[in-house]
Amino acid sequence: MLDPTTKRKLTARLKRAEGQIAALRRMLDEDAHCVDVLLQISAAQGALGKAGQVLLAEHIRTCVADAFATGDELDRDEKVDELMDVFARYGGLGR
Repeated sequence: MLDPTTKRKLTARLKRAEGQIAALRRMLDEDAHCVDVLLQISAAQGALGKAGQVLLAEHIRTCVADAFATGDELDRDEKVDELMDVFARYGGLGR
């Protein structure tokens, strides 16, 4: 469960991405220049990437930290595997 501050940050980032995606649709409807559309796609990807960073940081601070604090080896291994999967998907780190 997210704390209110993190939830607000994440919501703001997602709203920003929604706005950028809406702008992309308008740009396509208006036959905007390809490079302008590509730059807007990059901005939307950046906003989503930042949202992912906020959520990942909170996950590490809470869920992962709790797994290590409890001393449950199975839970720790599970959290490490989850993180490796996330890093492989988002960070280009192959497993």
